[in-house]
Amino acid sequence: MKKLFILSSFLILTSLNSFGQKTFTLSSKTLSGQATLKEEFNGFGCVGENTSPELSWKNAPEGTKSFAITMYDPDAPTGSGWWHWLVFDIPSNMNQLKENAGNLNLNLLPKGVIQSITDYGLKGFGGPCPPKGHGLHQYVITVYALKTEKLGLTAETNPAVVGYYLGNNTIAKASIVAYYQRK
Repeated sequence: MKKLFILSSFLILTSLNSFGQKTFTLSSKTLSGQATLKEEFNGFGCVGENTSPELSWKNAPEGTKSFAITMYDPDAPTGSGWWHWLVFDIPSNMNQLKENAGNLNLNLLPKGVIQSITDYGLKGFGGPCPPKGHGLHQYVITVYALKTEKLGLTAETNPAVVGYYLGNNTIAKASIVAYYQRK
């Protein structure tokens, strides 16, 4: 009976620890499951406000020296998806980007944080703008915990190269997904 009690106690504690683990998590107070005209790009036939969402993250893994954020549409009819936002060299003591931080004119990010070229050919946030009638597109926003303070890239670096460097320096990542379509 005593062995059964000890075993039961061990299993309960183990399961509590497993379910209560604090994992690297990304969230947003301004973006939920569906993007809106607020996030939609203003150009390429789209007429949105092009406002990047507020983002916050918690429980970064030990050894994190910086963060990066991307927004990617795997459903774009390009054969390689579409990169909407690439932000990197975010200091490890940050855990939030304010709403509209992707607007380069507002200077809402600390000096040294880089927003590089998107597939629009522009720097900063470029919101959703799927082709009319193409159906729902996924917009995957990902925060990367990186093992380096700086990627050694510039604001002119193209998305494929940024992605390559992110892949080689990622400790952990967390994502949220929003959907959007134009009818």
